[in-house]
Amino acid sequence: MKPPPTPSLLLWAALAPPALAGLRFPCSTLTFQRLDPAGQPGSNPSAHVHHIVGGDAFNATMEGDVGERATCTTCQMAEDFSNYWTATLYFRHPVNGSYHRVPVMPVLPLLHGSDGAQGGLTVYYTQFDLMRDNLARQPIKAFPPGFRMVVGNPAADKKVHAGLSYQCMTERSRGRITNEMPDKPCPGGIFTTHHFPACWDGKSLDSPDHQSHMYNTVVSEGFTNAPPCPPSHPVRVPQVAFETVWDTREFNKMWPEGAPNPFVWSFEVEGDQGGHGYGTHADYLFGWKGDSLQRAMDRSECFYDGCGTLAKQPMEVANRCTVPDMVGEETEGWLPYLPGQGPMIKKKK
Repeated sequence: MKPPPTPSLLLWAALAPPALAGLRFPCSTLTFQRLDPAGQPGSNPSAHVHHIVGGDAFNATMEGDVGERATCTTCQMAEDFSNYWTATLYFRHPVNGSYHRVPVMPVLPLLHGSDGAQGGLTVYYTQFDLMRDNLARQPIKAFPPGFRMVVGNPAADKKVHAGLSYQCMTERSRGRITNEMPDKPCPGGIFTTHHFPACWDGKSLDSPDHQSHMYNTVVSEGFTNAPPCPPSHPVRVPQVAFETVWDTREFNKMWPEGAPNPFVWSFEVEGDQGGHGYGTHADYLFGWKGDSLQRAMDRSECFYDGCGTLAKQPMEVANRCTVPDMVGEETEGWLPYLPGQGPMIKKKK
C-alpha cells in the first residue's frame, strides 16, 4: 500500500487567531470488534463491527468510573481513558459481492509530538467553537463518571443531525463538506466527522435511546458555536467531535466508472441505505481521570495541549495499549457478508 498522502493543509497556527479554545489530539486504533457498550450494552456480539479507540477498560458492559478502572489508553492525552467508536467502513466488491474492511489512517496534520499514531481518529473537546471560548457567559461542565451518548442513527434514510459529514479527500485537500457518502473515488480517502450535542439535561448519565438526555442546538456543519442550551437541557458540556480518515485508495481501481458507490457501513444491508451513508453514527463513553477534563475546560484560550494542565504520552506508548479479542470473529480480509449478517466467521487460531 502506498504511504498516506500529506494534504497541503495550512498549519493550524496559521489558520487560526492566537485565541484558541478546546483540545485536539489523536487516538490510535484500540480494536475492531462487534461490541457496543453504549448502544447495545451487554451484547456480545453487538449488531455490527465498530472501530474503537481509547482506554483498555473497553468491554461489552461498562458502568461506573471507567477512568479509574482503565490502565492504559491509545489516546495522546494520558489522563483520557474514555472510549470513542464509530461504525466500520467496508468495500463491497462490485463483481462477486464480497466485503473487505477499509483500513484507517491518521488524520493529518499531526501536531505537537503526536507523530506515530496508528490508524485511529482525532478527538476534539471545544468550549464554544474551534477559535474561541465563551467561559464568561457560560462555563463548561465536564461529563460525570458513567456518562455516555450516541449521535446519529444507523436506520436513518435522510439527514438526521448537523455535524455528521463526509469529505472526499484529494492529495491536496479534504474537499467540500457534504452529508452524503462520496459518489466517486476519492484519491486521498474518505474523511468523516461526527459532532455530538453540547447541551445536557444535567441529570441522566444515559437515556433509553442513548440520545434524549442530550440536545443539539447546532444547525450548520463544521466547528461552529453551539447556540444557547434550552431549559430542558440547560447544562453546557464540551462539544465533542471525532474525525476519521478511511483509506479507500487501494479499492478505487476496483470501482467501475459510473457504478454506484461500493463503500458501505458495517450496519448496512444491501439496498437498505441507497449508498447515501445517512446512517453514520458514533458513540462516546466518558473516562477522563479525576477532574482532568474539567481543568482543561476551565482554562481560557486553551487549544490542543490542555494549556499545560494535562499529561501527554508519546504515541509509541499509546500504541502499546490493547484489549483482548472478546468476540473471536473475523472482521477483515475478503468476507462473503458483513459480520452480523450471516453465520459468524470465527478467527483462525
